[in-house]
Amino acid sequence: MDPYSWSRFVRRILFSYGIGITNLVVVGSGKSTEKIVEQFVDTNSTGYRIIGSVGEKSIVSEIPFFESIEKLNHNLKLQIHSILQTKLYKDDEKNSDILNYAQANHIEYRFIPGNSELYSGNIEVELFREVPVVTVHQTALNGWGQVVKRLFDIVLGGFLLVLLSPVILLVSLLQKITEPRGDIFLRQKRLTQFNRSFVVFKFRSHKTKYNGMSPEEAFKVMGKPELAKEYRRNGDFLPNDPRISRLGKFLRVTSLDELPQLFNVVRGDISLVGPRALIPEELEQYHEKHHILSVKSGMTGLAQVSGRRNLSFEERRKLDVYYVQNWSFWLDIVIMLRTLRAVIGGSGAK
Repeated sequence: MDPYSWSRFVRRILFSYGIGITNLVVVGSGKSTEKIVEQFVDTNSTGYRIIGSVGEKSIVSEIPFFESIEKLNHNLKLQIHSILQTKLYKDDEKNSDILNYAQANHIEYRFIPGNSELYSGNIEVELFREVPVVTVHQTALNGWGQVVKRLFDIVLGGFLLVLLSPVILLVSLLQKITEPRGDIFLRQKRLTQFNRSFVVFKFRSHKTKYNGMSPEEAFKVMGKPELAKEYRRNGDFLPNDPRISRLGKFLRVTSLDELPQLFNVVRGDISLVGPRALIPEELEQYHEKHHILSVKSGMTGLAQVSGRRNLSFEERRKLDVYYVQNWSFWLDIVIMLRTLRAVIGGSGAK
């Protein structure tokens, strides 16, 4: 059996157990749409499960039907992975609503052109179940890429957690020795893929009385609110930051304060590589929110290895968006290697 046949065989087995299945919503009606739907009957073969349709009338009685994308959003409880539009509405606003819905909810969007001859030449058209379609991906990280990335996180993240457990224990002891009443960890609410909130773990680097406070709150308590503005102007950095403890400075320079995030990686909250995990208040500064949160946040990322200290918030945002839209497994490997070099050299640390 050739490698391609083996791949199809393995995929069918995984699909039969519900692993790697793509939940699909079809937008459109008519005979051409019905023919396309027929190709997705065997989920174990295609890997696609039609969980709903939107249009002027129901396509197949067994498939839940909704008159608009708003009603689908209100009633459909299953996670939608992909939208396939087979027919454009006469009202352009309705078409825009569907695409905007897909982008805002991190859903892959495909459109089948009515006349495929118009799309020959310089425009690349993807064959989707032997039908030419125009595809809009929120990120290159989808399908099997997500499976590979998760396996990479579990294997390497778990290995690093075991390997570095003596270091984690030693730092924990130093925290208690230097500030017996202080917390060992910083626990902070952050955002990851699909706007999901989680608690990130880091070694506390701030003095006990400022731990868990935002910069604005901490500097106000300190009686130096002007430092908060300087901190933000410098790209979330302040030389000789008075909030940071003596041990905290060492942890930041060596990036040891980041080690507890390996727990988050193994748990699946974040990935080893990805955009920075945002504090909920920071999300308002990102104009393209759907791009940033289309993938899991990362313990390290493109912005961190590109000289984060010297980058403005806007520059870091652009790098995060670039990573989301241009992900590849090789890019993750390169970022991991550059992270190792940055940690050893102490560059980019705060």
